[in-house]
Amino acid sequence: MIGARKTVTTMLAGMAFALLTSLVVPQTGTAFAASEVRVVVNGTAITSGDVAKRQAFLRLQHQKADAKSAEDQLVEQTLKQQEISRVRMSVSKDDVDASFARFATGNKLTTAQMTQILEQAGVGVAHFKAFIAVQMSWPRLVNARYGNSSKMSNADLVARMMQNNKQKPETTEYILQQMIFVVPANKKGIVGKRKGEAEASRSKYPGCDQAKVFAATMRDVSVRDLGRILAPELPPEWKPLIEQAKGNTTATRVTDKGVEYLAICSQRQVSDDQAAEMVFREEDLDKAKSGKEAPPENANATKYLEELRKKAQILRP
Repeated sequence: MIGARKTVTTMLAGMAFALLTSLVVPQTGTAFAASEVRVVVNGTAITSGDVAKRQAFLRLQHQKADAKSAEDQLVEQTLKQQEISRVRMSVSKDDVDASFARFATGNKLTTAQMTQILEQAGVGVAHFKAFIAVQMSWPRLVNARYGNSSKMSNADLVARMMQNNKQKPETTEYILQQMIFVVPANKKGIVGKRKGEAEASRSKYPGCDQAKVFAATMRDVSVRDLGRILAPELPPEWKPLIEQAKGNTTATRVTDKGVEYLAICSQRQVSDDQAAEMVFREEDLDKAKSGKEAPPENANATKYLEELRKKAQILRP
């Protein structure tokens, strides 16, 4: 089930795309001198060129952009990326590219225009996409290790409801299944064919109770029961497809596993404690995106990062 595991992922992934709202006017490019190694993290070099790009990125976010702040961010990002790679929990390149495209669209830009702006600002697309990949993957890793142990207390929920005119907020509860038309890594050339098969199957989808029997009539198709997922928990790559779904299946999307679509077994409005918590957390995230408040801290993420830092070999030549 992706409900609890995806909550923080969705939040932080969303944050990643709120950071560059000032990117509507191209900024003057910066010429960088030849790079020199500034920090080495477990054998991975962070160069002066990397630091300059992160400083440019911080300036776009209207944050403190001195070299030390940029270095510190890159050390953290490198530690996270190394751990993500070690346990093989990185999001796919397609997911990152799709998120980049959504971010451009959200700023009323084409991906080509966004690319040009990032290059002119001295950030570069590769630097930004590396940041996105870690922002999307790290929360998934934290939740896989610790689970969802950062629930609001009853007192916190009551306090927030008092601010909400004593009303417990509602949200949509979905029961979902995932249909995966598998494409082996060494057969990417058949993606188009598999996409056609997946699209054709949507009109014949018999419902969640018969989905596994239905999948067995086709070649290399698997079914995952995702269970109960609340609207604020929907992963960013699926949320627009769920919201725009007509009938009981979403449109298809290509992933590193193959071609997938979601089946909506049921949906209803709910207002239990978990739903209230999810709504309140989404409100907090929206405030963080707008810059009105700092984003909520995740104690487990901080703990995990400190463990990695203590074990790491961090050298500054």
